[in-house]
Amino acid sequence: MRLLLIEDDTALGEGIHQVLTRDGYTVDWLKDGASALHALLSESFDLAVLDLGLPRLDGLQVLTRLRDSGSTLPVLILTARDATEDRIAGLDAGADDYLVKPFDLAELKARLRALMRRSAGRAQVLIEHGRITLNPGSQRVTLDGEPVSLTPKEYQLLHELLSPAGRVMTRERLVQLLYGWNEEAESNTLEVHIHNLRKKFYSSLIRTIRGVGYMAEQQP
Repeated sequence: MRLLLIEDDTALGEGIHQVLTRDGYTVDWLKDGASALHALLSESFDLAVLDLGLPRLDGLQVLTRLRDSGSTLPVLILTARDATEDRIAGLDAGADDYLVKPFDLAELKARLRALMRRSAGRAQVLIEHGRITLNPGSQRVTLDGEPVSLTPKEYQLLHELLSPAGRVMTRERLVQLLYGWNEEAESNTLEVHIHNLRKKFYSSLIRTIRGVGYMAEQQP
């Protein structure tokens, strides 16, 4: 899951970045609103965590312009502005959730999981795909009830393909979602991960769409 963190407080941003990266997110971090808006409009993310008091462009302006572009990207506002009118303004501008500083990191992670669930159209916590069950909270994955050991990138890739299944995802988008700006990916890295997932589960789990990318078939 690729997340854009937009936060100008260096200490807080570093803390969030470290915690979410450990939890398997690909986290890209920007510290001003203008750069954030450009990234949001030009690249692919699964989620955004947005501060309001940003240099160059206020967070509410970033959010308003993002929604005016037609984007439905899930956005969680993370701010010290705790007045009721600020919450109303943020939600009316298009935020999907609003969390006030100071906050508990466990709550932030739970809210992000809830946003991912809703954006994928799921009501239940678990992702169930035929014989496979994936628990985003614990990142535990099972096949026929037996645990399957995955590397962090394999887990991220499986989560992307199953959230929801049936979407064709281009190779470029998958690489972007898995690696973001801070990691270099070898030319065949994605194909290696795909091969490993097929080997650990079953060969028909992931279908290659020639010249485009990959998809996990929807289950009947």
